[in-house]
Amino acid sequence: MDAEIFVPFTFFAFLAAVILIPVLAKERTKRSAHDLISQAMARGQPLEPTLVSQLTQNMLDEGNRARKSLGNGVILLALAVGFLGAGYVIDGYGHDDDVIRGMAVPAVILGTVGAAFILLAIVDYTTKKRT
Repeated sequence: MDAEIFVPFTFFAFLAAVILIPVLAKERTKRSAHDLISQAMARGQPLEPTLVSQLTQNMLDEGNRARKSLGNGVILLALAVGFLGAGYVIDGYGHDDDVIRGMAVPAVILGTVGAAFILLAIVDYTTKKRT
């Protein structure tokens, strides 16, 4: 496999692994907890109030998606600006336009994803039911 194909493939595989593995692990943990509770209820065992309050608290924490999306968006936009800044600093040493273009590619990707997170946060805030 040529380096022209291998390097981007490796980057996107790493990016997918960094994003997907924690999400899948968290979902698997939640699923196993709910399966355990349903098995306990099927056997007629009483549920402890602390367990119910802990699961309810996790659901309330997940209800705060807008704030998490906003934080993720700001961090990704800051990373995008950092990549652009690094490209300009590196270019000052070598006078090669390929460096800026090479640093602009991840900056554009991170900036676009960051802007999408911020847009999601805005949509979540505006559509959230006011109680």
